[in-house]
Formats: sequence, structure tokens, C-alpha cells
Amino acid sequence: MKTVEKVINTRKRAGEQSPGKIYSDKLKVRARREWRGFKDTFYDYTRWCYLMFGVLGKFILNPRNVKGFLRYRWMMSYLFVPHGMDKFTVGLRDEALRIAHTSFNFVIADVTQAIANCFRGDRRVGNDKAYSDKCVITDENSMVTFMMGFDKEKVHTILREVPTMFASNIFHQFNVMHYLDVAQLNGISGDVCPMPEAEAGISIEDDFCVLGCCAVQNNTTCDGSLMGNGIIAKRLERQYGIPTFQLATPLRHKEPDVLDYAADQIKQAIEFVEKHTGEHWDWDRYFAAAKRVNYATKCRIAQLEINSTPYPQFFGAAFSLYNDTNYMGNSGRDPQFVKIDKKLLDLATQGYKAKRMYAKEYRHRAIVWGVQPQYVIDMLYWMVQCWGVMPLADMLSIINTDMIAEEDTPENREQAYRDMAMLNMEMIMRNHTHGGYKVLLDDLWELCEKMNADIVMMWEHMSCKALTGMHGMFEEQARERGIHIMWVSHDLCDPRVFTRNAIRDQVSNYMRTVMREEPLDPSLEHIPDDEAY
Repeated sequence: MKTVEKVINTRKRAGEQSPGKIYSDKLKVRARREWRGFKDTFYDYTRWCYLMFGVLGKFILNPRNVKGFLRYRWMMSYLFVPHGMDKFTVGLRDEALRIAHTSFNFVIADVTQAIANCFRGDRRVGNDKAYSDKCVITDENSMVTFMMGFDKEKVHTILREVPTMFASNIFHQFNVMHYLDVAQLNGISGDVCPMPEAEAGISIEDDFCVLGCCAVQNNTTCDGSLMGNGIIAKRLERQYGIPTFQLATPLRHKEPDVLDYAADQIKQAIEFVEKHTGEHWDWDRYFAAAKRVNYATKCRIAQLEINSTPYPQFFGAAFSLYNDTNYMGNSGRDPQFVKIDKKLLDLATQGYKAKRMYAKEYRHRAIVWGVQPQYVIDMLYWMVQCWGVMPLADMLSIINTDMIAEEDTPENREQAYRDMAMLNMEMIMRNHTHGGYKVLLDDLWELCEKMNADIVMMWEHMSCKALTGMHGMFEEQARERGIHIMWVSHDLCDPRVFTRNAIRDQVSNYMRTVMREEPLDPSLEHIPDDEAY
């Protein structure tokens, strides 16, 4: 079997202690906050204050947002954001702590603004008709490349499903259970992916904000997504009079003959938005956004190159969710992301040069493949600290590495449609679940070789047919290459199927029985958080 050299942390970290000791099996999850030494504890506290008062406090001071909070069931999830942030910083010090806060605080601020925008235009809450008439609703798994040429101050992109389902489930694991039950009570099969099923349940229960002059949906990842989009589109069009464009994106995106068709779909989506908003596409704005997309791509490549060394810095939920927000929800439209991209890369470079480590020992280097569970998305940090398994990169973050045209020329204007189509076809959640054999298997083994990984942690989302259907091929090819493959089952959004501890136990059982190892920190092996938010 392939082996890697163990990396030992010989430096004593400030406030060094076992992170497992801060947990409690009593009425609350934690007995106390973590002591990280004065410098890092003070920094962590100031970031906590910023989150509480600078982001959440500012949000709730608006009476319109209070009204929305009382109207929508899913808003309860955002009461637990501070605790959710704490989950992603357990055991972190120095640059690692600052990377987590910088990325997550920015993502939380972005989601908070998205909720405020939804409430502003919502016919039930803010009812700002002038604002709503310039809003374009997009579905959660859709790239917003077709909006890159519009003035974001005049034409607003509303990712309405992000705050209602995606982000809320990260902070409150039980959030979507009610909506899953609603969907199944209305005849939707229980073996459908719970993400689109929950979104369909929210629409059936009429718990979405109602706003926008039009909507653009995408045939994102699977038949379950198409099912959910159909239900949502019917409600938008038939009940609320919001016309919906279906952006049909080719599934075999590696085939060169599909690009022209995909580019034509982008053109149609742009024309659709122009028609319903009354605003026009501007090439200067597009190419300015394209430069920012390229800069984000360069930074992501540099981060992955650092992770290929013995001292990885930016990985796990922070890397995945920040890239998701930047790549999918922003697509170069907001200049603020450039500043954050640079700051994160500077912190990672600084941590690499100082040889900072997230745990006292790295025993294995892992590539994380498959679709990760929402309600225990912080688990990769646990895996490092409990078992010394360093997750170098995850499937959802291995996205486009090609530069797109960024200079305004007649040739590049035509190329721009192809670039937007390429980005849309290879977006998160579909770039490796669609496209054929190479993107799902061959790309994985190439990544293992490039990043010197000896373990593949395979998320086995039990409702995802694309991945589970190739179980045997993964096993066979991993064996041929001498790579360990660790299957970890879950049901994405529904903790009733696999609890958090049931998921972690699968890793612990594999490490004990197959790798014949004991945990670095036994106090972390079982965390009493199955009933926690």
C-alpha cells in the first residue's frame, strides 16, 4: 500500500490542551470556551463580537428583518450562527484560526446580506416593488455567470435557496427535517436527494420569500434537482406570475461539441434577463468581472499548491464554503472578494513558511471525494485532530483551473459566451458528478498522485446515484494503486438517517480495524453533539 511520511509538530502551541475537554455531555455541548493562549483567544473573541454585533446585531436592528424572522420557519437556524462558527475553529491557532475566521465571517456576512435582500423585495415582508422588479431569482446550485455583465447595483441576483436550505442546515442540523416530511407527505419519494426534496418542501409549504421579476433555473446535478426545480417553477409561474427560464446545461461537459450549444443557452439566459429587468448587458462590466474570476482561480490554485506540501494551510469546510460562495454566488461581480482572496492567500503563505500545523501529528494525507454532509460539515477538522488524517482537498473545491478571456476584443466577446458556458458546465456539484468516467475516477487518481495522498475519504451520500453506482470501480482502482479508500455514509441533510457520531464512528472504525491505529486525541473520538444544533 502507498505510504506517506509522518509529519510531527515539534512546537508547543499557545494554550495547548486537548480540544475534547471543552465538550460536555450535560445540557449544553460545551462546558466552556477554548483557551488558545492570550493572543489567539483575544483574536477569537473580537471576531465573535464582530459576528454578534457587527453582522447579526446590525441585521436584526432593521424592523423589516424582524418581521421576516417571525414569518419564516427557517430563520430560527440563524440564532445558532455563533455556535456554528465555534465548530469551525476548535483546536485552531495562529494563521489557521485567522483563515477560518476571515473566510467564514465573510461568508456569513454575505448570506446575511442575501437574507436582507430577500426580505426587502418579499411581497409579505418588505414589499419594495421597485427593488423586486430588478431582482433575478437563481437556484442554489446555479452559477451566476450570466449576470456578470449587469450592473449589480441595478440588477440584483437573489440566490433564494441558499439562506432557506443550504446555509441554514449548516448551522442547525434539524432545520430541513420538517420540509422533508412535508415533501414526502405530498407524494415525493423518500429516496430522493434531501437537498432538492427539502427545497421542494419549502415551496410546497410556501415558506420561500416571494420576489423578483423573473427566475433562472439550471439542470444542476441530478434528477432530484430537476424534480425540485419543476415544483418551484410551477409555483413561481402559476401562483406568483414570475416567469422562469430553464438554462439547459449539457451533462457531458468534456465533449467539445457541446460547447456551442451551451454558449447559446447562456446567450438566451442573458436576453431573458434583459427582457424582464429592462437593463442591458455591459461588456466593460463583464470583462472587469472576468479579471476577478481569474484572480480567484489563481488564488485557489496557489492554495492547492500549498496543500500539496507537507504543511497544508487552507482546507476543509472553510475552503469549500468560501469557494462555493466566491465561485458560484459571486462569479466576479463583487470586488470585495478580491481583497479577501489576497488576505487568505497571504495567511496561508505565512503559515506555510512558518510550518504551522493543525494537529500535533499528520499520519496520513487524504483526498475527500463525493458530496459532503451539510449537518456535520466541520468534521474534517475533527479528522485531523482526532486521527491525524489531513484532508488536502475536497471534490467540491476541485473546480475550474483555466483562465478565461479578460480583455475586451471582438473575438473575446464571442469567446466570453463559451467561457461562461464552460464555467456553468463545470460548476460545483456537477463538475465531477457529470462529464463521464474521467472526471469522476481518473481525475481523482491524478489528484492523489499530485498531492501525495495515501487515503481517499469517500463520502457515500446514500441518495446520490451518480457516485454510489460506481462503488465497485472505486474499490478496484484504489486497490490497483495501493491507495486506501474509506467509505463514509450519510444522507446529506437528514441527521435522522446517520447521526453525527454515526458518521464519525465510521472513520474511527476504519482507522482502528484497517489502519490498526489509535487516535491522536481519544477525548475527541465521541462528541456529545447528536442533539446539538
